[in-house]
Amino acid sequence: MKKRWQDSYTEQVHILMPEHINGSGRLFGGRLISWIDVVAGVTARRHSGRDVTTACVDHLTFLGPAHVNDIVLITGRITWTGRTSMEVRVDTFTESGGVRAHVNRAYLVMVALDENEKPVPVPMLEIETDEDRRIWNEAMERKEERARRRE
Repeated sequence: MKKRWQDSYTEQVHILMPEHINGSGRLFGGRLISWIDVVAGVTARRHSGRDVTTACVDHLTFLGPAHVNDIVLITGRITWTGRTSMEVRVDTFTESGGVRAHVNRAYLVMVALDENEKPVPVPMLEIETDEDRRIWNEAMERKEERARRRE
């Protein structure tokens, strides 16, 4: 069975409050990482129809700050599927004064689990466009790099 990335696309929205801010007046990175993990988990669960676990957080890149009262939009999409694992790209944007800025990108590898917490197969990702193929190929490069780091 194949599924399109659009079938599991996920969005999460927050308004930044003082409890989300660190001592430098910016969004606390740990809070954002937690939100990213939730979005990746929901995206992977939607794709696989199973419970999932985070196997790897990769290429977590902070591109800009977020401040109190900013709207934060976090999006997740499947970029690659293996036998039991999926790569999820999570992008974070801020919105302030009608302007949207891309402030973070992360790639997470999620593994689908059965009721005994053993890995189980996931649906293949359907590649429909040239853009889908480009994203898939980039994901394959990251997969190969992760494999090299484990050696």
